[in-house]
Amino acid sequence: MNHWTPDDIPDQSGRTALITGGSSGIGLETARVLARHGARVILAGRSQTTLDQAAQTVRAAAPGARTDTLLLDLADLSSIRDAATRIAETETIDLLFNNAGVMNLPERQLTRAGFEMTVGTNHLGHFAFDAQVWPAVRRSAAPRVVTVSAIAARWPMGRLDDLMSEKSYRAMGAYAKSKRANIVYTLELARRTAHSRLAALVVHPGSAMTGLQQHGTGALSRIVTPVAARLFMGSADGAAWPLLYAATSTEVSSGQFIGPAGRDQTSGTPKLAKLPKGVNDTDEARRLWTVSEQLTGVPFDPGTGTAP
Repeated sequence: MNHWTPDDIPDQSGRTALITGGSSGIGLETARVLARHGARVILAGRSQTTLDQAAQTVRAAAPGARTDTLLLDLADLSSIRDAATRIAETETIDLLFNNAGVMNLPERQLTRAGFEMTVGTNHLGHFAFDAQVWPAVRRSAAPRVVTVSAIAARWPMGRLDDLMSEKSYRAMGAYAKSKRANIVYTLELARRTAHSRLAALVVHPGSAMTGLQQHGTGALSRIVTPVAARLFMGSADGAAWPLLYAATSTEVSSGQFIGPAGRDQTSGTPKLAKLPKGVNDTDEARRLWTVSEQLTGVPFDPGTGTAP
């Protein structure tokens, strides 16, 4: 593959993108670029004030851009249901980005439904949202679902046993679990929609300074994070490239894992990335799908698009 940049994105006029975590960082940059290429963007997030500011940023970058906002708290099943219902009833979603996330929470916290916060937000929240917004995705002639994972999915501490970290909680261990779950979920989604027009892809953005790093605490984090930012981490602009490539390139296929091609896969032009060991285990995928349905109370049959 030649060096790809967002300049290679084809015209997106007539397509609608919904981006969770769209008010900052990678999500906002993804929205800005897609809007510049003609797409309508729906920015989803927890704060209406922040969403309104983000929409202004998008319109400043792409005058005349069509932007909408959607209040969505992925740690709250009732918020997920309300937001998804609003979209599912009337919209057609061509590009669905499962992008929002939290990381490095110093203590084990719970969502309103009692899920460990990191896995509950990063995986279960998106699972429940996707299931309930699915009718809008199925209306598209060529839908794509792009889920954002991370390099952390490769870490051994990311095994999906003890999914809720009830036996032992480690902040980055919970994050690694959530990011591994993102991959396992996406690969299973690709399998369950294999004979449809939908493409499900998972990406990792490399390393970039975004809102996620703001959860670091303690003296060591305050020292290490700025140093890492200067030495190793790219910008949110570049980190959005794998998302944009997965969403718009004609050279990708459902079930692929896309990441940056640069040194240590931290930055650079997007390319097909090596999957973490074991994520293609279909038995584990079916177990994760089943437990996700049970925990959220939301059945999800992507082949028929039915979800209450």
